[in-house]
Amino acid sequence: MPPERASDQAEGLRRLLLRDPARVVMVAAARAGLGATSVTVNLATALAQSGESVLVLDENLSHGNAANMLGLKPRHDLLSAVRRDMAWREIVLHSRQGVRILPAARAIRSLPQFSATERENLLACLAEASRGAGIVLVDTAPCAYPFSLAPGQPLLLVLNATAAAITESYALIKRLAARDGRQRFMVAVNKARDEREAQTVFGNMEQVARRHLRVRVEYLGFVPVDEMLQCATQLRRSVLEAFPAAPSAFAFEKLGRNLMLLPDAGNRQAAGLPDVAQRLAGRSRSPDVALAAY
Repeated sequence: MPPERASDQAEGLRRLLLRDPARVVMVAAARAGLGATSVTVNLATALAQSGESVLVLDENLSHGNAANMLGLKPRHDLLSAVRRDMAWREIVLHSRQGVRILPAARAIRSLPQFSATERENLLACLAEASRGAGIVLVDTAPCAYPFSLAPGQPLLLVLNATAAAITESYALIKRLAARDGRQRFMVAVNKARDEREAQTVFGNMEQVARRHLRVRVEYLGFVPVDEMLQCATQLRRSVLEAFPAAPSAFAFEKLGRNLMLLPDAGNRQAAGLPDVAQRLAGRSRSPDVALAAY
């Protein structure tokens, strides 16, 4: 490639990365089955209904990923765009409630093997896909921890009100704090009987984490046990669309409001999605970081 053309491409990429970034929030759980994808999908819907422009980066290959949970059938994914088989616009899915979903599992999994050109393509695709979005929710695949959880990026940890889930979630906080120096965690308690139980679960974890790990754990809210949420999942719809008066629908609306009311919710100087991917790309070159198999 002629030097002047390479320079033009590099300058174009820099312009993409300097645009106002969307706020990026990682949504994670200690393991599959604790409700991280359900929280991602329903929280995204609540935010979209409140007027936010929302993009979900779907890192899961499993049948129960964000796209399938909303009845969407991805035929291609971000890896196709990275390899220039098609444009990123042909890959993005659109829910009935206005949430955009970008299937990205194979691209994230392949990141350590990407060439320099493919890494540039990835950053360019993410920059364009997230342009205009107010918030990006990353439905993070548990098998990719700690590779895909960018240090310093807001993290919403979803846990259930069970002894096993609490123990596993505390262990994940401990690993991320020790490995990456992460100091801040947001928590949403899933499948709690009521607010009192959720606050008790959170309070116990917050106290232990603060005392032994010296990290900041913040309560974002809870999702109650709700048959209507289970019915909505079976219908491949968000509970806010299928049963807007359900208790869990109100809970997700409150979660959305709490998320956007956090002090840095309007901080557009925070790292955008391409910047997060760029940091992860750098980490993937490290010999001691390996992405677990799906």
